[in-house]
Amino acid sequence: MKKILLLAALIAGFACNTQAQILYRISGKGLESPSYIVGTYHLAPSSFADSIPGMKSAIEGTQQVCGELDMMDAFKPENAARLMKARMLPEGVTLSSLLTAEQLERLNALLLEVMGSNLKDEAFAAQVENITPVALSTTLSLTAYMKEMPSFNPMDLIDNHFQTLALQNDKSVKGFETVDFQMGVLYDVPLEKQVDDLMCLVDNFEEAQKMANRITTAYFTQNLQQIDEVLEEESEMNCGTTEEDEETLIYNRNRNWVEMMPEMMAEQPTLFVVGAAHLCGEKGVLKLLEGAGYTVEGMKE
Repeated sequence: MKKILLLAALIAGFACNTQAQILYRISGKGLESPSYIVGTYHLAPSSFADSIPGMKSAIEGTQQVCGELDMMDAFKPENAARLMKARMLPEGVTLSSLLTAEQLERLNALLLEVMGSNLKDEAFAAQVENITPVALSTTLSLTAYMKEMPSFNPMDLIDNHFQTLALQNDKSVKGFETVDFQMGVLYDVPLEKQVDDLMCLVDNFEEAQKMANRITTAYFTQNLQQIDEVLEEESEMNCGTTEEDEETLIYNRNRNWVEMMPEMMAEQPTLFVVGAAHLCGEKGVLKLLEGAGYTVEGMKE
């Protein structure tokens, strides 16, 4: 179920020595000026950036922003259309056709509870039957989050904020990955596994939401260690993520990014903006940067 939390909340954390730190300065190894990296919770509002110690200095001291994606590219109509297509099942396949009668009964019960309707309603089914199980898992979790956070505004999120601010100040904006790459990471998963993950969420939804809420609280208190503790608890459940999932969603991407960062930092001071899942642990970006010879220090003010 950790994969479900990663996809739904798009944040996770792994063993960290610091607790109230999500912004770090990167220096040394011949850099003329430091660069910075900040961990985000992709559903956090832009206003949260003001509460991150040292954020103002990091913004003022850098000349470009690099996120997981260049959001302007992601918002292009043609890419939005391709993303919509990636969320759809192949022609002739429906959610109901992928599930047993008993699985469908359990799913419908949760849909009614969370979304107020289910696949027995023709109008609702017309909107939902043709989306992939992974897309439905994300929709269920996001709907639950929006109930908990009625002020949530999808057009005012923290990742977009840093890129918008850069553009407003004539700074460069880059992305580590393309839209195609991220679609592959999130949606290029065998349907059988997607069904297993969806039913795991259905059968453990209450516990998943408790964990997601604890992760949300941990992020807003800038406590990466607490996030790690929640996910360690989750990993003991009978439908946790696989090592392959973690490699695909987190670690392979970390390694790719750290290979790209030196050139960008040498070019000009850069603010890197990535999900907090990617910061910590022996395979995290911070440790990988240190292993590459850089000095990585938490910002305190």
